Amino acid sequence: MAARPDITAWRPSVAGIEEVFHAHFTDHTYPMHTHDAWTLLIVDEGMVRYDLDRHEHGVLTDVVTLLPPHVPHNGGAATAAGFRKRVLYLDVAQVDEGLVGMAVDRPVLHDPALRRRIGRLHTALAGPGDELEAASRLALVAERLDRHLRSRPDSVRYVHDRRVAHRLRDLLDERFVEGITLQDAALRLHAHHAHLVRAFSREFGMAPHQYMTGRRVDLARRLLLRGMPASEVAGAVGFYDQSHLTRHFKRVVGTGPGHYARTRGASALSA
Repeated sequence: MAARPDITAWRPSVAGIEEVFHAHFTDHTYPMHTHDAWTLLIVDEGMVRYDLDRHEHGVLTDVVTLLPPHVPHNGGAATAAGFRKRVLYLDVAQVDEGLVGMAVDRPVLHDPALRRRIGRLHTALAGPGDELEAASRLALVAERLDRHLRSRPDSVRYVHDRRVAHRLRDLLDERFVEGITLQDAALRLHAHHAHLVRAFSREFGMAPHQYMTGRRVDLARRLLLRGMPASEVAGAVGFYDQSHLTRHFKRVVGTGPGHYARTRGASALSA
């Protein structure tokens, strides 16, 4: 009897990503099929072999695979141990459709930095509340994919634009509680979303989502010290829920919001 596959699939609320798909297969083999999206694949365990446009390819754990839309391919485990993979199905607008031929010729990308970025993107997509981070990471991934397909050298970079970086910071300062999508920010500032992320990161040493999270945590600290219950602070500062607040609060402050709030009472007693 075939083993039941371990599968998780969802559609995140991040523009440009049609589906996230995580799977562990031991004996499943995909027949020839197509997708209407770009398939961005990394393998965490094992090895996958597949045919694309009548040419055989293999996917190892240290590479990135990009399969173009509407081009037939199959796939299956290369060994009896099976494989574990993570896949993003990207909207066709994320990669220039004129580059489909290049992707058919070179679907396997040997780029450790790109693979790490894709892994971090999957992490950002794992739970609600980190949509800006995910959109920022997606923009940089899509830009690097485009560079690979056009055979542009890694030394190519956007021109450092301090003005747009400071305009984005002003916008985040205005909207950090209610939040803003990267696409909306790009429309407001008349700049490409990937350029926004790069310009901001160069100017301030952090990505836009990190800056916005820091502003939210900073406000949460003030509200907690004013006596607002931790259960109410998350919504007041823009986090998705209390667990979302706790995760980021611990990362920034070093302790959870509940413990942080209790230190206020201890200080008052000792005064």
